[in-house]
Amino acid sequence: MNELYSCQQAIDQCAAAHTFAIAHLYKEEKTMDMHIHNCYELYYSVSGGKQFLIDNKLYAIEPGDLFVINQYESHKITQADKTTHERIVLSIHPEYPKRLSSGETNLDACFSQRSDFFCHRISLSKEQQNRFLYYINKIIAADGYASDIYEQAAFMELLVLVNRLSQKGPLPATNDNSVCNHQVDNILSYINQNISSPLTLSGLAEEFFLSESYICRIFKSATGTTINKYITARRISIAKSLLSDGVSVMTAYEKSGFTDYSAFFKAFTKAVGISPKKYSRYSS
Repeated sequence: MNELYSCQQAIDQCAAAHTFAIAHLYKEEKTMDMHIHNCYELYYSVSGGKQFLIDNKLYAIEPGDLFVINQYESHKITQADKTTHERIVLSIHPEYPKRLSSGETNLDACFSQRSDFFCHRISLSKEQQNRFLYYINKIIAADGYASDIYEQAAFMELLVLVNRLSQKGPLPATNDNSVCNHQVDNILSYINQNISSPLTLSGLAEEFFLSESYICRIFKSATGTTINKYITARRISIAKSLLSDGVSVMTAYEKSGFTDYSAFFKAFTKAVGISPKKYSRYSS
C-alpha cells in the first residue's frame, strides 16, 4: 500500500476504495476547524505537542498516543504551538471492518460500541507502540504477489490490537484539565447537555457569570475554535447519527438543535459533502 502524505488524500482514497488508507504526516497541514469525516480515523502521534478536541473532550497529545474516532464525532487539532507534529493517520471506511469481522469477533467494536466511560485516547506503552508501527510498516511494505491479502491480514491484526487496548480503558474518559481550565470544561459540558436547545453566546455568558468577550477568548484559547463553530459541528454530528439510525431529515433537524432549516441544510451539506436527504438515503 502506498503511504500518503495528506489527510485529505487518505480520506479520498478510503472513500473511493471502500477500504482504508494511511497518511504519514511530517509537516503542518492547514489546520481544519471542527470537522467530521465519513470515515473512521485512527490517529497515532509520533511527536506529541498538540491538543485534540473530540466532541466534548479535550486531550493533550503525547508521543505514543493513539486516538480512536468514528464518523459521527466532530474533532479538531488545536494549535498549542507551531512545532512540527509527526503523526500517522489511518482513514477507514466504516463498512470495511464489518466485512472483516467474524460471528464471534467484531473488529468494528472500538468505533461503534461506546460505553459512557469511553476514552478516545489510548496511551501506548513502548512495546505497544512498536507493535502498532510493526503492523503499519507491514501494510506499507506489502508488494507483489498477494499484496492485497498481506495488507488485509496485517490490517486485521492491527484492529485486533486496537480493540483489545480500547477495551482495557487505560485512561479515564474525562476532560484533560492540564489543557482545559475548569471554566472551559464546564462550558463544554453545559453545551453538550443542552445541545438540542437554543444556545446563544449571551446566554452562555449569563449562565457562567462571564462577559461575552471573556468567554469567547478562553474558549478559543483552550479549544482552538469558536463557540458557534463548535456548537454547529456538534449539532451536525448528532444529525448524522440520527439520520444513520433511520430518522427523517426533519426529525434530525429538530432534535439536533438547529432552529433554521436553511442554516441546517447549508451547514450539513458543507460539512458532510452531501445534503441531509442524500446522506439519509445512503447511510440508513
